[in-house]
Amino acid sequence: MGNGAIRRRVALGLAVLTASGLLTVAVPTEAQAAAHCPGRKVRTLPFSTGSVVVYKRGGYICAVTVAKKPGAKRKMSVSVRARGGRPVVDEGRYTYHAGPVTVHAGRRCVWVKGKVGGPSVSSGWILC
Repeated sequence: MGNGAIRRRVALGLAVLTASGLLTVAVPTEAQAAAHCPGRKVRTLPFSTGSVVVYKRGGYICAVTVAKKPGAKRKMSVSVRARGGRPVVDEGRYTYHAGPVTVHAGRRCVWVKGKVGGPSVSSGWILC
C-alpha cells in the first residue's frame, strides 16, 4: 500500500471519529433521558427550567426530570404516583437529571411531578 492510500485511510478514519463525536454532543436531552427508562415515550411535560419525560412499558411507568441547561448542581426532583399508591420520588442536588423512578401502575392513572430549581410541573391524573 502506497503513502497516498495510507493517508486517505487515516483521513477517512479521522473524519468518522469526528462526525461520531459531534453526534454524541448534539444528542437532544430527551434522547439522553431515554437511555435511563425502558419502553416507549408517552408524554413530555415541559416547564421553564426543564422537562419530565414519561415512558411506559407493560404496566410500568418510568419518569426522568431533565434540566434544560445542565451545569452547576441544583435541586431537582421527579415523582410518579399510581392512583391508590404512594409516590416514588428521587430528589437531590444534580447537574443534569433526577431519576429515573419507576412504578407498576397496571391500568391505573398516574400523577407525575418534576422540579428543576424553583419552577416545577405537575401532570394531574394521566394515562388512564
